[in-house]
Amino acid sequence: GQVVTVFRSNRRAGSDEVYARLADSMLAAARAVPGFVDFATFIGDDGAHVSLVTFATPEAHAAWRAEAAHRAAQQQGRDELYEWYSVQVSTCTGATYWERPPR
Repeated sequence: GQVVTVFRSNRRAGSDEVYARLADSMLAAARAVPGFVDFATFIGDDGAHVSLVTFATPEAHAAWRAEAAHRAAQQQGRDELYEWYSVQVSTCTGATYWERPPR
């Protein structure tokens, strides 16, 4: 099944500009990994940012996790950008999609 990562975080004050540049480059890098499926991000009621990243297979997810630029970005996040973060990784056992047909 697909692998879904839930990344919750709260960023440090004043980090928005650096974060935006890093996030854009990391999303481009993730999209280049064979097996990348989707990315979405939201802001929760508590102000925490929640990002969902989906890869088609555990192997694709592992390739992204091991990517050197991704590892460097993780370290930069810990050093400069985040007050805290949590990561949850799950294997998706099912997925559906529905869209209203055009009228």
